[in-house]
Amino acid sequence: MMQHDRFSQWLGIEVLDVKEGYSKIKMTIREEMMNGFGIIHGGVTFSLADSAFAFACNNRNQLSVALDTSINFIKPVHVGDELIAEATELHNGKSTGLYHIEIFNQKNHKVAQFKGLCYRTDKQLIS
Repeated sequence: MMQHDRFSQWLGIEVLDVKEGYSKIKMTIREEMMNGFGIIHGGVTFSLADSAFAFACNNRNQLSVALDTSINFIKPVHVGDELIAEATELHNGKSTGLYHIEIFNQKNHKVAQFKGLCYRTDKQLIS
């Protein structure tokens, strides 16, 4: 999946671990990711969490897409920070899956938490 995920590649995401219903990824925050307030744009943190969500809910070879997501920003993120997002499956249903994603910085401070509900299609990712 990462091989074809140009956006995650552009963000500089590195996949650390993927297993059924789980993923752990990381990225380093770059200067061009800053907003006008001198901190990282919330969309960058959201995108990291969304990628972890996608890797966790699609690793059973069943195409799953986001149905509902939400994020809570807890602490600011700065240039040079290394963020790790860890996605854990809370529910694996026939047509939906629920995931909790926590994002920590290099000091192991939680900077955000994300909840994602996916819809499972009947299509396989790899035939």
